[in-house]
Amino acid sequence: MKLIIAVISLVSLMSYPAPANDGLPAHIASPEQYSVLLDNDSVLVLKMDLDAGESDEWHFHRAETVYFEKGGELKITTSTGEMKLTIPDGHVMWHEPWQHQVSNIGNTQITAIIVEQKTHE
Repeated sequence: MKLIIAVISLVSLMSYPAPANDGLPAHIASPEQYSVLLDNDSVLVLKMDLDAGESDEWHFHRAETVYFEKGGELKITTSTGEMKLTIPDGHVMWHEPWQHQVSNIGNTQITAIIVEQKTHE
């Protein structure tokens, strides 16, 4: 039940427009936490490793699917506020493009695979 409430809260945070500053992609803003696994015309696939107590820099993602190989306790900050989430191992989420900053507020490393959709014109 907590996860459902957290996901609903996350969706409400994502429904607000991003700040005027477009920011940087995650792997450019925080190369210590994000590595590129694949970058082609269709997708950008990133791996995020966020150690306990670590935060990444403010960044954006295109429409994305995120698979949390190792979940944990997160604080996500957006232009409209912040929320704390407990993400279980193996959790998958999808959302529209957005900007945010992520902090690992737990005691274990969090690892996620992020697949960002590229738009074609």
